[in-house]
Amino acid sequence: MTTPTIEEPDTAEAPRPTKRARRAARIAEAASGGWKVLLFKVIALGIIDAMALYAILVLVQSDQWVIAGVVLAVTAFANWIYFSRGHLPAKYLIPGLIFLFVFQIFAAGYTGYVAFTNYGTGHNSTKESAINALMLSAQERVPDSPAYELTIVEQLGELSFLVTDPDGDVRLGGEERPLEPVDNAEMDGGKAVGVPGYNTLSFAQIVADQQRIADMSVPISDDPNDGALRTPDGSVAYAYVSKLVYDEAADTMTDTRTGVVYSDNGTGAFTAPDGTELLPGWQIFVGFDNFTRAFTEESIRAPFFSVLTWTFVFAFLSVFLCFAAGLFLAIVFNDPRMKSKRYYRVIMILPYAFPGFLSALVWAGMMNQEFGFINVVLFGGADIPWLTNEWLAKFSILLVNLWLGFPYMFLICTGALQAIPDELQEAARVDGASAWQVFRNIKLPLLFVAVAPLLIASFAYNFNNFVLIYMLTGGGPRDVSAGVNVGATDILISMVYKVAFVGSTADYGLASAFSIIIFLLVGTISVIAFRRTKALEELV
Repeated sequence: MTTPTIEEPDTAEAPRPTKRARRAARIAEAASGGWKVLLFKVIALGIIDAMALYAILVLVQSDQWVIAGVVLAVTAFANWIYFSRGHLPAKYLIPGLIFLFVFQIFAAGYTGYVAFTNYGTGHNSTKESAINALMLSAQERVPDSPAYELTIVEQLGELSFLVTDPDGDVRLGGEERPLEPVDNAEMDGGKAVGVPGYNTLSFAQIVADQQRIADMSVPISDDPNDGALRTPDGSVAYAYVSKLVYDEAADTMTDTRTGVVYSDNGTGAFTAPDGTELLPGWQIFVGFDNFTRAFTEESIRAPFFSVLTWTFVFAFLSVFLCFAAGLFLAIVFNDPRMKSKRYYRVIMILPYAFPGFLSALVWAGMMNQEFGFINVVLFGGADIPWLTNEWLAKFSILLVNLWLGFPYMFLICTGALQAIPDELQEAARVDGASAWQVFRNIKLPLLFVAVAPLLIASFAYNFNNFVLIYMLTGGGPRDVSAGVNVGATDILISMVYKVAFVGSTADYGLASAFSIIIFLLVGTISVIAFRRTKALEELV
């Protein structure tokens, strides 16, 4: 006879969480819970969602469906992350990742895309927009054109024409939308005065926006050769036709006044047999043409290589002079025999404490040829063209950059020198080394271990030091023989700015190609320099 066994209950307790685990749980709960946090998230995300919705509506209206889909997906993903429990790292990473994509990845990618197009003045839209613009520019009022009763209406900031033709038919259209029939218009004495979904502009609103309304040209139909309606006063519209006739089948534009036929030969503009182009044209993919122009077209190649050479000279001399001056001052102020060092160091870093652009403007005023402080006071009224002579302007830029840059080198050299153990120097002196030998064989190699990466970064910074060039000389004096807008003191980045934004014509494609060249040059130099500095690590 067996005695039944009684199983004892498992009294073993689960392991208690550690103090660190409990603290982490409290932090996570505080970061993701509470009605105040929830209310803040709802308000913040509500504002962001409203902005995203407005952006999506604008993009959809502009037929940018892909970008609208991306905005919608990112917004939905962000809402899911912030309203769900957990995913704490993602809640902190998402804002930074979005800004990284918009301001870095997208900007760099779009620059690369533009570099392979003819995007610029006269080539900044689609072919359809260029055709409409050309025909609008050659419009003339049709003789004895019938008057169309007109009401100006608005929807989402876009103005439209609500017209009633002499036959009583009502149609609605905008600058990018040909007239289309309207069945449910509000009538007043045989004239359409409103349409559902649109706001009718009052007389005061028409007067306030008179110039914009007078510049409007609403296509009568999908065929641009049918002409458009325009209004001088916002109450009556008249028919206008263009002296340019577009043949869609032949893809040609004919000037009825001269009989010249302009064809699309793949250059992004309608071109006559003698090479004359009708502008505006349209944006097309040109491959490596912009890079080819930079290196083969004489009017661009010569100034480009001149600017490239000066850019390297400017960046190298700026780093060398600033480092030499900073190192010399650091050695002097690191000497134990130097008295009141703290006060002198404060004075030395003053140029570094002021904004660079402001210091450049002050120096530009002091170097003024006619009434600058340097000419009037220091040189007794001499007429020295510091900023208008090619070589003096380059010297002035190096001088001002030395003034702005030596405090930074002074600070990093001071820190690096103070980090060198005194025992090494004392041992070298015991072995009979001179002060110069101690500096050259001990201090300088160990100093380069610390400052070499900073010197490389300083070279890259001065390679793109746009602010100093722009504020001090504006890149001048101008090189009138160049095919692009450049000057004697321009560096690559300031030349890119001028090609893209200065002057009557802008060539964004060529400027973007120059930007890619700058990126490749700086990247290549930095990689080579960083690899060479690895040899210094063996000294540590």
